[in-house]
Amino acid sequence: MANITLVDDDENIVASVSLALESHGHKVVAYHDGATGLEALENTPPDLAILDVKMPRMDGMEVLRRLRQTSQLPVIMLTSKDEEIDEILGFNLGADDYIHKPFSQRLLIERVKALLRRSGGDGGEPEPSAESSGKAIRRGKLVMDPARHESTWDGKPVKLTVTEFLLLQALAQRPGFVKSRDNLMDAAYDDQVYVDDRTIDSHVKRMRKKFRVVDPEFDAIETLYGVGYRYRES
Repeated sequence: MANITLVDDDENIVASVSLALESHGHKVVAYHDGATGLEALENTPPDLAILDVKMPRMDGMEVLRRLRQTSQLPVIMLTSKDEEIDEILGFNLGADDYIHKPFSQRLLIERVKALLRRSGGDGGEPEPSAESSGKAIRRGKLVMDPARHESTWDGKPVKLTVTEFLLLQALAQRPGFVKSRDNLMDAAYDDQVYVDDRTIDSHVKRMRKKFRVVDPEFDAIETLYGVGYRYRES
């Protein structure tokens, strides 16, 4: 169904995860250190990547940071650390999902399935939200094409991850209307995936940074403290 790159230095994790994914029809290529994994991800991009945080030669956070300089492919992070700061850092760097070790293979399969469905990496079109017809969205300088997963601001491309694109799409579909963090979670994540408010805040912060690279005056995403976010069409 999908080509998946797994980067983890734990041979037992690699063996069990590979077996589980392959039993569901996916093709898995595994690497055991971050530097080798990054090179493979850049040279032969898969449909989805699964990265361990703690690895030799280059940790998963650094792999993700460098990967996001050129690629927006879907990424799930794995970690044995039970520290909230790692999860927040991962989302700030552009991770789409995060799973703590130890985890059940069923949980991983469901997370992979959900992320592939959202990104279109399962061979179909990216999953539209309930409010979207799949047609291009035009809001002032913003143009979003859900079918191609492309967005531009004033004619300049802005590369967004799957999660960022879905969050912005939810906001831009109804300019001026406030979306709570729970609303945005529903728009960007599968029903079986729970993330906290700070995860949504991290994604929005990263989106703003990307748009301000092409337009330092970008202010279309408003924060209503204690309420949520809304898109302001100029």
